[in-house]
Parts: sequence; structure tokens; C-alpha cells
Amino acid sequence: MDMRDKTILVTGSTDGVGRRVAERLAVSGAIVQVHGRDKARAESLLSSIHGAGGKATFYPADLSSLDEVRGLADAIKGDHDHLDILINNAGIGTSGHDANRQVSRDGHELRFAVNYLAGFLLTHRLLPLLKASSPARIVNVSSVGQQPIDFSDVMLTRGYSGVRAYCQSKLAQIMFTFDLAEELADTGVTVNCLHPATYMNTTMVRQAGVAPMSTVDQGADAILNLAVGANLEGHTGLYYDGQRPSRANAQAYDAAARKQLRILSRELTGLA
Repeated sequence: MDMRDKTILVTGSTDGVGRRVAERLAVSGAIVQVHGRDKARAESLLSSIHGAGGKATFYPADLSSLDEVRGLADAIKGDHDHLDILINNAGIGTSGHDANRQVSRDGHELRFAVNYLAGFLLTHRLLPLLKASSPARIVNVSSVGQQPIDFSDVMLTRGYSGVRAYCQSKLAQIMFTFDLAEELADTGVTVNCLHPATYMNTTMVRQAGVAPMSTVDQGADAILNLAVGANLEGHTGLYYDGQRPSRANAQAYDAAARKQLRILSRELTGLA
């Protein structure tokens, strides 16, 4: 894909694999919309991109707040009339097996809110810009760590662990990917998701107390394959493990479960 002057939003792009993806897209000539919470990290990234002759703008937002997610979408829509690629990369990890349960500003279990609901809402708010750029792509950065959603206790008020919360939120991303791909059929907007790499050398992995096994460049290679790879043109509703098509948890292929999640998500985000 010719990336010159393509407008791309990468959430969670001031650190880790998101930063590497943003840098590589900018080098290829794309106009990168950088998102994050840390202004100093954002300024460091913008300085690097601009110093190399690239184009990038910073949009701050805390994705634990649905109001800030709406504000991020509004800011993007205010500055752009189209969006070629959306990469939902932002997220929080497990923080170890014994992490205490936390809630978002809106009162939702924190990992479900940040890793899943924020991307669900942001994507829906930006669909008009993506459709205006058809053919356009959406990439949801998920994980091989997946756990079925217990719809009787989605917010994990019982038997909580950070690992369980993380894995549930990542499966929700995949279910959303499959659901949205069907909704956007014949619009020219494709939606795919992936596990980029196992335990990359990122802040998230180190905070979980895990020894890194992969590099951020390996993860970036996988993300960019879905985002700009010529072999993915026109392909939608897929889950990849790295750069290989793979199979997600069985619940992702359960149409009734996906519908239940879709209805709940629309209610929680005010899209119902």
C-alpha cells in the first residue's frame, strides 16, 4: 500500500509497540495521529517523527473515561474529513495474578473498559470518517490470552484476577471484530484483529513481572501486516497470531454471544 499522505490513528502510540508502529508509518509517508496520556512521551515521539521529516499530531485522552473517548473522536472528526486506517492498540495488561479489581471513571471493570469498551465506542464514532476513505482498514490489537465472557458477571465482581479480566477483555475485542466485519460488509472498510507477539519488551509486560520473549519490532511487523499489507486487501473478519491466520476462542464464533455482547456494549457506551 502506498502510505503517502494516508491519515492513520494509532491509539496507545506514545510507548511500546504502538510507538514503533507510529514511527514506521510516519517514515513511510503517512500522516500519523498519535494518541496517549503522557504528554512528555508524546512530545518525544513527535520530535522523533518530525526530525525524520514525518508528519504527526498528538491527541491526548484517558481511555478509562468514555467522555474522553468521545472527546478524542470529536477532535479527530474536527480536524479530518476522512480516516484511512484506525489501529486500536491502547490497553492495559494483567498487572500480575493478584492485581486488585479496579473500576473506570464510569464504574466499569477497568480492563474491560480500557481494552474493549473504549475501542468499541471510538470505532463507532469514527466510522463515518473510515467509510469516507473506503477502502479503509480497522485493526484491533488483541491477544492470544482469551477467556470466555461470563454474561452473568461481566464486570467480574466475583473471582476477580487481573489475568482473567485481561483475557476476557481481549476476547471481547475479537468478538467485536467479527461482529463489525459483518456489519461493514460491502462498505469497503475491513476489520481484522491479532495477537501481535508473545510478551514483547514493553512496559505492560514488565509491569506484569514477565520476562520478555519477543521484540516490539516483531509485534509491529504483525500489526503493520494487517494495517497496510497488500495481502490483506479486501479481507475482513480475521484473527491472526502474529502474521499467521489463526483460530480464536470458540465463543468468538458464537453469534448469540456476540449479539449479547453487542447489545450490552451499546448500552454501556450510550450507543443503544
